[in-house]
Amino acid sequence: MTARADRDSSVVPHAFADRGPTVLRIALGGQLRKLREEREITRQAAGDALRASETKITRLELGQTGFKERDMSDLLTLYGVHDADERDRFLALARQANRPGWWHRYSDLLPSWFETYVGLEQAALGIRIYETHYIPGIFQTADYARYIFGLDSREDAQRLVDMRMRRQRILTRTPNPPTVWAVIDEHVLRRQPPDPRVARNQLRHLLELIEQPNITVQVLPETAGPTPAEGGSFSMLRFPEEELPDVVYLEQLTGALYLDKHADLQRYRKLMDILCAGYAQPPEQTPLFLHKLLDTLT
Repeated sequence: MTARADRDSSVVPHAFADRGPTVLRIALGGQLRKLREEREITRQAAGDALRASETKITRLELGQTGFKERDMSDLLTLYGVHDADERDRFLALARQANRPGWWHRYSDLLPSWFETYVGLEQAALGIRIYETHYIPGIFQTADYARYIFGLDSREDAQRLVDMRMRRQRILTRTPNPPTVWAVIDEHVLRRQPPDPRVARNQLRHLLELIEQPNITVQVLPETAGPTPAEGGSFSMLRFPEEELPDVVYLEQLTGALYLDKHADLQRYRKLMDILCAGYAQPPEQTPLFLHKLLDTLT
């Protein structure tokens, strides 16, 4: 993931301090990249200054790793940042970016690539989802999540469920909960857990969620036939800050892809628009669909 440079200042805005460590690392990395490029210093030369590799500079600039205070100080000196107050602001934000987010307590259960997604999700102002496998994680009930994890016999079952429930707090946070727009395949809604109680509660939960002004759900009916989104599920995250690009998240069995190049973003925005306008049922039909599906379970 890359970060757009701040056009007006070389200092990361303090607003980022409240956006969580993942976003703060990306913002700081983007500012370091901007400073390096303005001085026409190569990544190799920056790495040499840290007695490190070019790869380390790349990871720092992409926000993929934490900032050691000595490394930050050496880079600021190399990039000509000598003002004491400005250096102190950078160093203070770097220390804050190294603080673990709430999800860090689950790091023994989560792959690192998913920890990154959770950090970005917590800071997003807009989330667009296309889902072909499960009810989206931030919409799941605890019982549905427990069934999906298939962890009834594992000691870490409840912790993973707790983590998923904790993620969902963004839906009702104040101020500025994210706007979430999801397109869900019909077969996902019909392929519910075998326990009718779990299935009914999940559908009722969806009905409650779509009453919130920031949440929209559309159903992609089976009658829609093949769609341009045959690649499968994806999520798009948008942030309020110019310094952060949109991100497309594609999860795979053993990893994930994060796309933020302009061409990729344009492709997925267009794809989502096509799904919403040309294939999925209008949002106002979703409650009727869910009620009819509930009737088949009672």
